[in-house]
Amino acid sequence: MQDENLIIKVAVLAVYVGILFLIGILASRRIKSMSDYYVGGKNMGFWAVAFSARATGESGWLLIGLTGMGAMAGYSAYWVVVGELLGVYLSWQFMAKRFKRRSDNYKAITIPDYLQSHFKSSTNTLRIIAASVLVIFVVIYVASQMDVTGIAFESMLNIDYRLGALIGFVIVLLYIFIGGFVAAVWSDMFQGILMFFGLVLLPIVIWFSMDHGTDITEGLKAIDPTLTQVMGRSNDLWMNIFTILGFSMIGLGFLGAPQVYVRFMSIKSEKEIDKGKWVALVFTLLTDAAAVTIGILARIYFTSHGEDPEVILGTGGEDVLSMITHEVLPTVLVAIFIAIVLSAIMSTIDSLLILASSAITRDFYQKIFRPNLKDKDLTKFSRLVTVAMALAALGIAILLYNLYPERKVFWIMIFGWSGIAATFCPVIILSLFWKGYSERGAIASMITGFTSVILFKFVFSKIESIAAYLEQLDVLGPSFAIAMIVGIIVSKIYPPKAEAVKMIEDIDAAANYNYTPEEIKERRKEEYVKNFASDEE
Repeated sequence: MQDENLIIKVAVLAVYVGILFLIGILASRRIKSMSDYYVGGKNMGFWAVAFSARATGESGWLLIGLTGMGAMAGYSAYWVVVGELLGVYLSWQFMAKRFKRRSDNYKAITIPDYLQSHFKSSTNTLRIIAASVLVIFVVIYVASQMDVTGIAFESMLNIDYRLGALIGFVIVLLYIFIGGFVAAVWSDMFQGILMFFGLVLLPIVIWFSMDHGTDITEGLKAIDPTLTQVMGRSNDLWMNIFTILGFSMIGLGFLGAPQVYVRFMSIKSEKEIDKGKWVALVFTLLTDAAAVTIGILARIYFTSHGEDPEVILGTGGEDVLSMITHEVLPTVLVAIFIAIVLSAIMSTIDSLLILASSAITRDFYQKIFRPNLKDKDLTKFSRLVTVAMALAALGIAILLYNLYPERKVFWIMIFGWSGIAATFCPVIILSLFWKGYSERGAIASMITGFTSVILFKFVFSKIESIAAYLEQLDVLGPSFAIAMIVGIIVSKIYPPKAEAVKMIEDIDAAANYNYTPEEIKERRKEEYVKNFASDEE
């Protein structure tokens, strides 16, 4: 019977992988330039971009990490949903159009491209820092996703962790290698749809499997009354405040994370952003809430009062999804859920690898060392870089597995996510909404955000008097705030270039009055000629 179940699971996974490869082959026909490879030729539709942005933003932590967090934290884990929903709304409502408009005017196809053009930088300092940080934290984040791949194969298919991580590595690398960004977005849409329906329907199935609908609150109270406390499980008010902030501020990462914002570069028009916003919000609300609910229901289903949940559900509750699907679903649907878990992981890995590849290929190799090299000559090199980045991430994942067997998947992923977000989000926000933000201010923000994440994680968290509070707050919120403040102070001391401010005003004027930037420049020339003539008179 076990062999038969394994065959069914492998068959379903083979179909899933076959679909991904087909997407890669179809997407490869659209790859004619570096712009196509990295941002889909800036011609992607709102459905594809919205699903891709959300699937990329959520990653494997949604199914493995957040379900486990729901089981461990109870009702207070819903603060993660609140934070993510707010972050997605602010990003799509107030930032996406501005970013799309400016990146199009700058003809940018990477985030360092955007920053270099925005500040009219005459050196490569900003580009080097941005690309370097991207590569470092992207590799860490991809490593955490590969770590989850190994865990998923081990817990759901009884395949050795290392072999599972290697299989996932090969799958995602092949279809990216073939189809680049277009393959990533199309596959993300397919995978996002799988994630959406799988997550939304599973809590309903579990609930009816539990005595035709056990009262959830009473079930949690019987295990541990603190699990029903929405405002936190501690008797210490400040501990609860820090817990709520730590959970909800995860959503800050959507306010400028490069792997999400390259999706806004790729969308075909600003009108598509208005449509995509509602898709992204509905996806976030339903999938995040469902993931937490799955964890809560699994806690009631598998544990009793006085039992250690981590002994039963795994470290950080990482086995929750595997256990509950095997318990309440037939083998075919379990196999589909394995595909859904892989979808969540792959949709993030593909985007991050392309992001890291663009940072090295375009922002280092082409723009700094080989500025005369044509885009078409970089395609082969970019693919080799993608393989190298993936191998580095796989190596780190295996190292984590061997050195830290008790690691908590949720927080390792959040560390990688926080590093990227604290470095780039303050810079993107200030560049979009404050004309007084300067290149030196941006450099200061990036360095501060990067170093703060490391300091809060490995230095300040060791101070006994505040360690417990910082563990709940985590690193993103404070690092984000400090990076913003430092960027503002440095920009006040070293203001932006006048021509950079004028360029931003031209772009904003073009949007406000329906002029193209070229038309605005012509009008300025006319004004200058008139003023010069009146001075002569």
